[in-house]
Amino acid sequence: MRPRALSTFAALLGTTLALAACSGGQPEAAPAADAAATPEFSGTLSVLTKFAGDPTGPYFENLAAEYNKRHPQVKIELIQETDQSVKDKLKTLTASDALPDIYFTWTGNWADNYIRGGRAADLTGVIGPSTEWGKTFSPGSLDAFARDGKYYGIPLYGNGKFMGYSKAAFAKAGVEVPKTFEELIAACGPLRKAGYEPVAFGNKDGWPALHYLQQLFAYNVPQATLEADFAPETAKLADPGYVTALNQFKTLVEECTDTKSGTNGVLYTSAQEAFAGGKAAMYYQEILEFDNATSGKIKPDDFGIFQLPVPANAAGDPGVLEGSPEGYLINAKSPRVALAVDFMKFVTELENAKTLSAPPYGQPSTVVGAVTPETSSKAVYEGIQLVNKAPKLAIWLDTVTVPEVADAWLAGGEAMVSGGMTADKVLESVRQASESAK
Repeated sequence: MRPRALSTFAALLGTTLALAACSGGQPEAAPAADAAATPEFSGTLSVLTKFAGDPTGPYFENLAAEYNKRHPQVKIELIQETDQSVKDKLKTLTASDALPDIYFTWTGNWADNYIRGGRAADLTGVIGPSTEWGKTFSPGSLDAFARDGKYYGIPLYGNGKFMGYSKAAFAKAGVEVPKTFEELIAACGPLRKAGYEPVAFGNKDGWPALHYLQQLFAYNVPQATLEADFAPETAKLADPGYVTALNQFKTLVEECTDTKSGTNGVLYTSAQEAFAGGKAAMYYQEILEFDNATSGKIKPDDFGIFQLPVPANAAGDPGVLEGSPEGYLINAKSPRVALAVDFMKFVTELENAKTLSAPPYGQPSTVVGAVTPETSSKAVYEGIQLVNKAPKLAIWLDTVTVPEVADAWLAGGEAMVSGGMTADKVLESVRQASESAK
């Protein structure tokens, strides 16, 4: 995840979609072929992935070959890109109005650009939560691609944010797994006395602070208010829960991290290494990082996870978990929408989803039952079960809103870490950015 680059690129993408619409593209949802129709198994189906290179490259290659065995008259044309190159490819294909039949997407504002621009087919009738296919996915992953009661995306793999901790460090310090945010803060003193940095934290890229903030916002701000505030057109950003959350984050930074090291100058990978090397007792991390966290002195049996605890008297939703799936959209203008649906149903069949979740790919599928103790580490299995059970996922703060607002939050998070701004000033700067983005 590279939020600064991603938010800037999202702004360029939005402009590209708008320009494409003015020059002959369709600014509103295009009337697409019936997604629930019986597919015609012939011709070429184009698929743009983000799986180029090792170890993920062969995944779609193998699926394409197997699908061709089932349907010899169908050729799958794969366009395999990397995390970085897919952005340029999407921009180029969007500008030329030549998107493939199926293409990769992030959630949040990124996907919204395609939905608003009429490039994403409405899949509600085939992947809505009450459909046979939709029931195979975790509810939170489906919801991440829903807009105004309609479902557009096919979530391929999921992710969630958890506090990873060393059981040995907790035992040495005599502390228990905290059940509240206040207990988390209280545990940091004993952990420091026991010789550990309580929470490893590196914020050079800006987004690690936003991961804390988004989870705290979900706890402290009512869900309906939070969702309205992500869109500049409806944003007020007046709920007192924002200031509460910002101050809670500041308390965590001051009480639990090594502020002497200049956190805004420390890479998140350095924090990751401090935890893996046994120097830190905790590290706030994504499921995709779990196995790496246990590659050093911290061994799998010593590694535990817990969701960032809910603060006392929080006015938001305590069940919301921060995380976000990544997935695929189907081109609304494609004449092969039904065939594209059939291929993606094949891709997300349980056995294929299990393969995706297991080594060497290690991408935890959003298909319920795909991540098993046999194919994944204990922590990854535990984490994805919690993600699947979450009633709603709080999408990364730097992708869920428009780029201008995301950048304001990035700057604000850094200012809270450095002490350069108060919570009220940070919120005011975000309000100004949101107002300018209308």
